[in-house]
Amino acid sequence: MNTITIVGLGAGDLEQLPLGVYRRIKSSSHLYLRTDRHPVVKDLLSEGVTFQSFDAVYEKHDQFDLVYEEIVRELVAASERHSLVYAVPGHPLVAEKAVQMLLDLHGEGKIHVEIGGGQSFIDALFASVGADPIDGFQLLDGTSLKLQDIHMNQQLIIGQVYDAFIASEVKLTLMELYPYDYEVMLVTAAGSSEEKVERIPLVELDRVAHLSNLTSLYIPAVKEMESSFKQYATLREIISTLRGPNGCPWDKEQTHHSLKKYLIEETYELLEAIEEEDIDHMIEELGDVLLQIMLHAQIGEDEGMFTMEEVIESLASKMVRRHPHVFGTVQVENTEQVKANWDEIKKREKQDDREPMLKNVAKGMPALMKAFEYQKKAAKVGFDWADPKGAWEKVWEELKEFESEVENNSENSMKKEFGDVLFALINVARFYKIYPEEALAMTNTKFYRRFSYVEEQVEKSGKSFEDYSLEELDQFWNEAKKMNIE
Repeated sequence: MNTITIVGLGAGDLEQLPLGVYRRIKSSSHLYLRTDRHPVVKDLLSEGVTFQSFDAVYEKHDQFDLVYEEIVRELVAASERHSLVYAVPGHPLVAEKAVQMLLDLHGEGKIHVEIGGGQSFIDALFASVGADPIDGFQLLDGTSLKLQDIHMNQQLIIGQVYDAFIASEVKLTLMELYPYDYEVMLVTAAGSSEEKVERIPLVELDRVAHLSNLTSLYIPAVKEMESSFKQYATLREIISTLRGPNGCPWDKEQTHHSLKKYLIEETYELLEAIEEEDIDHMIEELGDVLLQIMLHAQIGEDEGMFTMEEVIESLASKMVRRHPHVFGTVQVENTEQVKANWDEIKKREKQDDREPMLKNVAKGMPALMKAFEYQKKAAKVGFDWADPKGAWEKVWEELKEFESEVENNSENSMKKEFGDVLFALINVARFYKIYPEEALAMTNTKFYRRFSYVEEQVEKSGKSFEDYSLEELDQFWNEAKKMNIE
């Protein structure tokens, strides 16, 4: 089996090239370069070295995966005829996807690969920017940069920022976290005689003209907590500090039980913000709900019971497990099939339970929401009317019973029968796919806005509510209705 020897051209000129790599290149009669756009190449040409580059493959495809796949195919095909040397910028094992694909084939026994060494750009880059890697750093690929991979408290090195398009994509991703004027450094040909280090504000990243295959982006670690407020890790640290030895006395006193009411309050305030379609209010209230979750998780950790990571793991595992049509091979055609799959998976997960069917349904929910969930659960096992007609008949039946108790003036019985009326109406809502909590919230909002209009008219008149009859106030209400105030 012929050998594919992979070597690195380093980050700079021929002076940086290790002697062993230089000899392999010079002695190879079948040399392939990932790109000929590298300072070493002009020196090799002057010494009569011949090669074949894959630059044309980059021009041919608009997706990097396709480029790497074609490079690998050509190298494998060539290795069937003779041994060869494949030279890449930097070090073969740093930011080289095609090399990893070749190593995978080597592991499967399909080809024979040897790594011939090279010099990574990382050491030279840290020297160029005057930073110490011991402080922690990340090396990320500019062609596939993901927001969730970035840790602002560490130094970032982003490779393959070789043209304005990639630079623009990298800039937009980074600006989701960093200030637009955050100072970054572009480093080209680190450690060579052609080295260029340029300090620029992040917003100007895609306006630099001299980007190339030897260009990397260096982003210093964020030192001030205020600059990293967008990161989960910072929030985690804040909550831990609040409940720590030098934290807030109120936060340190809280328990799961003492926080229950706040979780309910914040959830309802979020629902109100959603109903109002107030984006800024939604952001604030989502944050308040998240605060409650973080506090409960921190209490769990402080008491040695569980951690936030366990909460996240449990949720992530459940989402993957219950979405086999997304993360597995199950095929679905509509949301009904999705719900059916979800319920079946949930049922299998709970099959060893021997508790009453409704015991853990809607625990801690307000009565209106709990009634809806109880009915939904019972309906799944056939305890339900065949159509809305039966639900409507139950409403009229319960109304009559309520009216009867009103005539009897029995306070306790009136309360029970009124609860039955509400329960029956919730059943009707379920048949028409109306979520009663949402419907009532909409009505509350509508009442609030229309009554606010009535209040405005009273204030404009210079009078007080006591100066108006109910009929006069009702006229203002009807005006609000005609104005479609909802």
